[in-house]
Amino acid sequence: MNTQTLLCEPLERPVRLGVLISGGGTTLLNLIDQIQAGLLEAEISVVITDRNGIAGIQRARTAGLDCTVLPRREFEGPGPFSDAAFDCCRQAQVDLVILAGFLSLIEVPEDFHLKVMNIHPALIPAFCGKGYYGHHVHEAVLERGARVSGCTVHFADNEYDHGPIILQHVVPVENDDDPESLAARVFEAECEAYPEAIRLFASGRLKLVGQRLHVLTE
Repeated sequence: MNTQTLLCEPLERPVRLGVLISGGGTTLLNLIDQIQAGLLEAEISVVITDRNGIAGIQRARTAGLDCTVLPRREFEGPGPFSDAAFDCCRQAQVDLVILAGFLSLIEVPEDFHLKVMNIHPALIPAFCGKGYYGHHVHEAVLERGARVSGCTVHFADNEYDHGPIILQHVVPVENDDDPESLAARVFEAECEAYPEAIRLFASGRLKLVGQRLHVLTE
């Protein structure tokens, strides 16, 4: 018999997010825009980055957000780094951790099991895993001649691009696409998919049945 677990009871307040970034922070900016437009009932409690000097730090601070810099090279491995990052999330009383263009492998502690989301710019299980990030993904899609691509939002575990899939959005691959044009189309899908997945979590509509996630009707 499959065990069934409701991942979150419906929240009667904005969901508190911890956002982890490694680059320009474009996914973070989309979440900020969604919140400010009233389309996502959430608050960003903390932003964490694994590297110095990235544009996302200034973008977070310009938006008035607390941004904690934990340089990955200063930690001996994924374990100590993950301990520090999740300690920050606990202190900020985060409900849900959002990996937003975050490139370091993390180890998810038990108290954050099925509370860490990632978005991947392809349709998992295709074009995913170690080394498949950014334009490397879109170059591989085009080289293979795939006719569709898209994005996948899933719960993260201790493997790259692994864990239960929440939702996927599909986009076409056009004949004249290059990696840049395909990336732009996929990112448009990401901007819709990530807030949608967060809303599903916060509204208590995600149930794990065995190893598969079910989306409950409203």
